[in-house]
Amino acid sequence: MSANDLFLGIDVGTGSARAGFFDGEGRLVATAKRPIRMWREPGEIVEQSSADIWRAVCESVREALGAAGGDPARVRGIGFDATCSLVAVGPGGRALAVGPSDDPQRDIVVWMDHRAIGQAERINATGHSVLAYVGGRISPEMETPKLLWLKENKPDTFEAAEHFFDLADYLTWRATGSAARSVCTITCKWTYLAHERRWDEDYFRAIGLGQLADEGFARIGREVLDIGRPVGNGLTAEAAADLGLIAGTPVGAALIDAHAGGVGTVSGVGRDLALIMGTSACAMAVSAQATFVDGVWGPYFGAMLPGAWLLEGGQSGYGAALDHLVGSHPGFAGAREDAERAGHGVLDHLEARAVALAGSVAAAARLAVRLHVVPDHLGNRSPHADPHATGTISGLTLSSDEDAVVRLFVAALCGLCYGTRDIVEAMRRKGVGLERIVVSGGASRSALLRRILADATGTTVVLPETTEPVLLGSAMLGAVASGRQADLASAATLMCRTGEATAPAGGEAARFHAAKFEAYRALQAAERAARAAMAEG
Repeated sequence: MSANDLFLGIDVGTGSARAGFFDGEGRLVATAKRPIRMWREPGEIVEQSSADIWRAVCESVREALGAAGGDPARVRGIGFDATCSLVAVGPGGRALAVGPSDDPQRDIVVWMDHRAIGQAERINATGHSVLAYVGGRISPEMETPKLLWLKENKPDTFEAAEHFFDLADYLTWRATGSAARSVCTITCKWTYLAHERRWDEDYFRAIGLGQLADEGFARIGREVLDIGRPVGNGLTAEAAADLGLIAGTPVGAALIDAHAGGVGTVSGVGRDLALIMGTSACAMAVSAQATFVDGVWGPYFGAMLPGAWLLEGGQSGYGAALDHLVGSHPGFAGAREDAERAGHGVLDHLEARAVALAGSVAAAARLAVRLHVVPDHLGNRSPHADPHATGTISGLTLSSDEDAVVRLFVAALCGLCYGTRDIVEAMRRKGVGLERIVVSGGASRSALLRRILADATGTTVVLPETTEPVLLGSAMLGAVASGRQADLASAATLMCRTGEATAPAGGEAARFHAAKFEAYRALQAAERAARAAMAEG
């Protein structure tokens, strides 16, 4: 190993594939990205194409490598992360249609697809003991409800599939030819019991997927690797040619995308909550003991850091909810035009206007004193585990100018932060000690969001030093797979560093957010009551 070594992290999010090269100390050298396609249909169907994603990955890697100097011999290890989406692979790697379109190009059920709500409810009705490890209720975002949907609605695809992969494991299979799964993906999204190193056959038989148990779980994973362990014999010749790299380059067992952000930010066990903000948000804490928190996924053993238990809360709509809220306001078009004239992104423009209107970042939250938002547009993942929840707003007027959309923007930020507060309080009630919230993702760069989050939760909010913690987390997998680092814990010691910290202001700010949090909870309760009333009517 030398100072010129590079480690490649590849991140496949909901809307794009990105590649990032880092040196051995975790400093970013070069990045590139490509968009990926998504199809949406009625019935909450959301699908993607594995071929399209692999193309985007390869183009990103080639561009980033060129920016890093163009020498593939410097690349010592590779890590992948991806959304927890379900990929169906037929004989010989053939793509299989996973939805009503019958288009084999559309072979991925995206994480945010909620077609399997009915299947999830039937699984939850079994009360099986396995459900204790997903917060007591399985989500339609997870894979066993989706597998059951395929069996019942696309039996041809279910029978023809040689493999059902989490997207991150699909990528390591595509890169190495090995069907080994990561303990992260199958523990967090497939109900693998990592602390016992086994699948629960009785669970699969109880929910209607006994065929997978009869097959010895061959199609969903017999070989399970700890995070970062080498997969197969490294890059195949075909994959290396696609990526512009060298055959045999080590590839580490993968991570879910949010978990890669956690690995790239969390400094150790029992102190930090890693909050990774994107289309959705994941809030993850690791502890030395197994802790069960209602409505919070886990505890999962070894699913983010070796030897530790992971708790995973989340907000199904985060960036997606924020974009929808402000984009639907009549004042948005004018704000977007002003932002474009100034050469700024529209959300950056709204933040700058909010600070100017209020006089300071610290005072900006007060712009939303009469406007309250519960941004559960994609349901409530944690801690209420309610996929039927919907977004709620109180305080709207007929105002349609730009100041009105600024106030809605601030109210939406408050609502998102109160959703995080709900998760933090649920964890703390069960004894999970959280001293800091380490934030990553695009929204983390917002000074206003960090201020509101610190004041709303009463917890110091910290930025990682790197601007690309998700890519760094994946690159750390490559460092482990190559032997440069013994495990993720040692990689984190060398490669992860924190930056700016925002401490809670306390005092009047704390009282203001406590009052708004009560309004937030009242709106949540009213939304549930309204659904109950209409269900009875």
